Order: sequence, then C-alpha cells, then structure tokens
Amino acid sequence: MRKPLSLYIHIPFCKHKCIYCDFLSFDDRTNTTQIQYINALTSEIRMYKPYADRFIVKTIYIGGGTPTIMDEAMIGKILDTVGHIFKIDRFPEITIEANPGTMKYTDLISFREYGINRLSIGLQSADSELLRRLGRIHSYDEFLKGFDSARRVGFENISVDVMSGLPGQDLHTLVDTLTKVCELSPEHISVYSLQVEKDTPLYDREDLIDMIPDESADREMYSMTKKVLKSFGYNRYEFSNYSKPGYESRHNSVYWTGGQYIGFGIGAASFFKGQRFTNIKNLDSYIEICEDIRDELTRDTDRNKLYDNATMVLRTDVETMFIDKRMEEFMYLGLRMTAGVSREEFKQRFDRDMFDVYGEVINKYTDQGFMSVDENRVRLTDRGIDVSNYILADFILDK
Repeated sequence: MRKPLSLYIHIPFCKHKCIYCDFLSFDDRTNTTQIQYINALTSEIRMYKPYADRFIVKTIYIGGGTPTIMDEAMIGKILDTVGHIFKIDRFPEITIEANPGTMKYTDLISFREYGINRLSIGLQSADSELLRRLGRIHSYDEFLKGFDSARRVGFENISVDVMSGLPGQDLHTLVDTLTKVCELSPEHISVYSLQVEKDTPLYDREDLIDMIPDESADREMYSMTKKVLKSFGYNRYEFSNYSKPGYESRHNSVYWTGGQYIGFGIGAASFFKGQRFTNIKNLDSYIEICEDIRDELTRDTDRNKLYDNATMVLRTDVETMFIDKRMEEFMYLGLRMTAGVSREEFKQRFDRDMFDVYGEVINKYTDQGFMSVDENRVRLTDRGIDVSNYILADFILDK
C-alpha cells in the first residue's frame, strides 16, 4: 500500500523583494538563469525515481519567491516531471502562490490545465500606502483584478494572505482589509503578524520600525481578526489560518501533523525516510550539482547509488528523527491547530501513552487554564494560544 506524500517546489525568483522578507529568494534574474534552475529542479525530482513507487502524492505546493513570475510553461514542465516520477492521487490539492502584480489571465488558464486547483494570493493589505511601505509591487486594484480573473478561469479554492502589525497600521485599517477580503468570499484566509527579521531592509529602517504597533496593539489586532473572520463564517483551524468548512490547507496540515514531505529546489526542507534535511542555499552550486545529476541520469547508473551520492552534496542540516524528536514535533506542531492533538494517534505512532510522557506538562497548563483535555484530545485554549511560544517550548524533551 502506497504511503501518503506531499511535495513542496521552491521557485526563488521575485520581481522585487519586499523589505520584510527573509525567505530564500532573489530579485528578478535573467531568463537564462530561470531556465537553468528549472532544469536543475526537474533533475532533482527525477532523482527520486527509486523511491517514488512506495508513495502516492496527496498535495503539491509551488511556493517562493514568486512562482507567477515564471513563464507558465516552466510551471507546466515541473508538474509534468512530477507526474512522470510520482503517482498522483486522483483528487490532489495542488497550490501555487501568486503575487497580484504578476498574475496573468492566460497563465491562470494554463495553471488550471496543468491540474493546479488552489491559488494562494499575497495581498497583505488593502491600504495602498501600507503596500508601498512594504515594497509590494502591486496595488489593491490589481489584487481585485487578479482575484476576479482566477474566479473566471475556474479556481474554486482561493486563499488570501493578509498581514497585521504593519508600520503605520491601526485597528481600523486592518479591519477594513479583512472586511474587504471576506466580502470577496475566498475559501481560505491566512493572517500573519509582521516579524522584523535581521538582515532584511526593514531591520535597518528605524523610521518604519518606530511605526510598528506595540505588543498590546498587536494582540488586539489578533483578537479582532478572529472576531471579524468568525462573523463571516471562517473557522480558525490553526494559529494564523482560517477557512470555510472543508477548505483547510491540506498541504500545510501535513507539516503540522508530522506527515512526510519532500522539498525540491534551493533551501527547500524535507521530512523523508525518517530524516529532516534542507537543500543547500547557494543557487550556482545547486544548479551545478543538479546538472551532474542530469548527466548521470542519462547513463546506465545505479539509481539508488546516484541518490545516495548526490544527496551527500545537495543536503545540509541532516537530522535523523528518533522517537523523542518525533514526539516533540507531534506535540508542538500539532498544538498549533485548534483541534489539538489526538491521544489515540500519539499511542499508535509511538506506542506510548501521551500522559506517560507529557502528563506533568499537560496537567500544569490545564490547571492554569492554558490547555484543555477531553477523552481523546489535548488542545490549547484561547488564553494558551496567546502565550503559545512559552508553552510549546515546554514540550521539548531534551533541554
């Protein structure tokens, strides 16, 4: 019986990098570089042929960067390669991220033809001034045009990204954005609080840093977000994610519930065959290594040996996930979901009772009102979510 598997495909190119972004991405590169990268990426995918028959791919997520900056035919080539190597589920969830400033009607038609059935659009704010401060390349009107185009070509599962805690943002402007988005009735909405990361342009912009709402205002924005989205029928199923019933992100849920996934492309992370690992982050080195893989694939080479040899130079931060690590992740990732974690599933996975391992921690936070326990599930309360970073750290076994 084939095991479920998810695939992440990293497209690291952007037309312009936003000032807050610390993702592994680059401002627009030449078409030649993009072609070289796609050729490299498809070679990496083909390298997994010896293992592919053991799995069935349930979800695919094409992220970035800005995937919609690419020629749509390149996206088609990637998915065609995936389809030749892996068995795809009859009803997969296939998502592509889109920037409203790079969404073309004709490309959206092609995406649908390639089997992409979910679109994740990065709006961030409906306020033009806030978009300008962030370095976004689109306007709210361009977002509306792109959203309408997506509906007209047949996308019935659309997610919209919004950000809170932006420089100069107040409760009114956030609620205005949330209301406008909800009135469009997307199936899914993600609302992330701005994080100022070192080595980003925003980090050095004291003028903008001084305009960021303080911690109290940020908590108020988080609370108001829940109220507004709930009033429009959106269920919060994870700290920052809301959906209409049945439209939770199947792909992201794999991360939160400890499922297996492979990340393709530079810097892409994987949890596969009991190991966590990350691809190297140097673009030129990645392309060079994958060119060697492509050359070997044309020869009568032992594919298992090729996989082992290639991954020695392609992967970094390799960690074998022994039972303690897997139990930790089951708890601190699973507790991000409002449904919490299943005691029965914990027992099935690890042959241990959850309370034998974590009973002291769970009881402590239950007594304080930060967690709740029923016959089968353990979850954080709303109060617990507010201080979740502190609580989740307590589920690390080896400190």
